[in-house]
Amino acid sequence: MTTAAILTAAGSGSRLGYDEPKALVGLGGRPLVAHAARRLVASGVVDVLVVTAPRARADDVTRALAAEDLPIPVRVVEGGASRQASVAAGLAALPQEVDVVLVHDAARALVPPSLVARVAQAVRSGHRAVIPGVPVSDTIKQVGEVSVEGAPVLATVSRDRLRAVQTPQGFSRELVDRAHVAGLVRAASEATAATDDAALVEAIGIGVWLVDGAEDAFKITTPRDLAAAELALAGHLAVDELEQVEAALVALRAERRSPVPEGRDRSPAPEGRDRSPVPEGREPTESDAVPDDEAAS
Repeated sequence: MTTAAILTAAGSGSRLGYDEPKALVGLGGRPLVAHAARRLVASGVVDVLVVTAPRARADDVTRALAAEDLPIPVRVVEGGASRQASVAAGLAALPQEVDVVLVHDAARALVPPSLVARVAQAVRSGHRAVIPGVPVSDTIKQVGEVSVEGAPVLATVSRDRLRAVQTPQGFSRELVDRAHVAGLVRAASEATAATDDAALVEAIGIGVWLVDGAEDAFKITTPRDLAAAELALAGHLAVDELEQVEAALVALRAERRSPVPEGRDRSPAPEGRDRSPVPEGREPTESDAVPDDEAAS
C-alpha cells in the first residue's frame, strides 16, 4: 500500500495573536508546519506528503519545508475557503497510486510518530476510516437553548463513551474521495463545512473506528496552547522524542539515498511531485529538481 499524508496548514493565526498564518508561527525555532511534517515523516509510514498552504504564502511554506530536507516527495498546494475545501485540494493533488490517506492538522504540531503509525496500521488492517481520540476529563453537561443570560442544564452526560478526537485521521483513498464528493456543497465556508473528515464519512453512512490518541497531539489554537507546547519541548519532549524524530529522519534519508538492494523496486517520484516542494500554480525549475540518484517513491 502507498500512504499519503495531507497536512492542512492554510488556517489563520488570529486566535494565536499573530498576523501570519498559524502554520508559520514559530515553536522552538521551527514553524508549526515543520514540526508536524517532521513527525509525520518520522513515523516511517508516509510515502508522500501534500501540504495545503494559505494563498499568497505557499512560497513561505515551501521554504520552511525545504529547510527540513524531508526524505519523501513533498508538494505544496493552495488551500481553500474552509478546512474541508483545503483537504479536497490536497486529495486532488495526490498521485494515483496512493490508496491510504492520512489527514493531519499542522496545529497538532507535536503529534507522536507512534500515533501516526497506529492510525495508518489500523487502516491497513481493514478499517476504512480511523480516528484517534482521548478520554474526556471534564464533566459534560447537555444544555437547552442558549441565550446571553445562560442556558438551562438538561442532563449530565456520562464520559465513559466520550472521546476528544484528534488527527491524523486515516482513510482508504476510495472512501475519503467519495465522502468529499458527497459533502462538496458544505465546503464553501467554515460555517457549513465539516469540522473533520470523519464527519463526512459518517454522513454517507460508513462506520468510523477509533484508536487511542495521545496527549501530545493537542491542538495549538490559543496563546496558552502555544505556551504549553513550548513547555513540552523544553520538558518531557526535550530529549526522548526530539532525538527519536531526528534519528528516524536521518535513517530515512540514508535509506532513500543508498543504493537500491537487489530485488527491491524504488521507482522515481511521479512527475511534478518530486521531493522539493513546489507551490501549486508554479512550474518546477531546475533548482526544484531532485537528482536521479536521490529520487524515491
